[in-house]
Amino acid sequence: MVTSAAYYLYAALMLGLVLGFILVAGWLVRRFGGGALLRLPGRAQRRLGVVEAMALDPRRRLVLIRRDGVEHLLLLGGTQDLHLEGPIPATGDGHQTFQTVLNETAAPPAPVPGPLS
Repeated sequence: MVTSAAYYLYAALMLGLVLGFILVAGWLVRRFGGGALLRLPGRAQRRLGVVEAMALDPRRRLVLIRRDGVEHLLLLGGTQDLHLEGPIPATGDGHQTFQTVLNETAAPPAPVPGPLS
């Protein structure tokens, strides 16, 4: 049995090479997403997805989801989750619709006419 310093050096280099491959593979999965491996051509499109999310404060966030080509605005967190608006027709880019809905939601309500004097 050969037990020289060259053998231990070779084993250490091979171990370093294998660990390097593992680290590079982990970095690639984190960088490009593991889901990219599952999205192969010819597979069915997903029916549900998050279009955009925005944190309002540490506990609440607005989330725009798309389901079957229709978008819904949800307020998540706090004491309960609310469905604020929907169905909203999807426009393709989603950003314009989200901004429009946010502007309409943030707009002050129309004044209620008071009693006639």
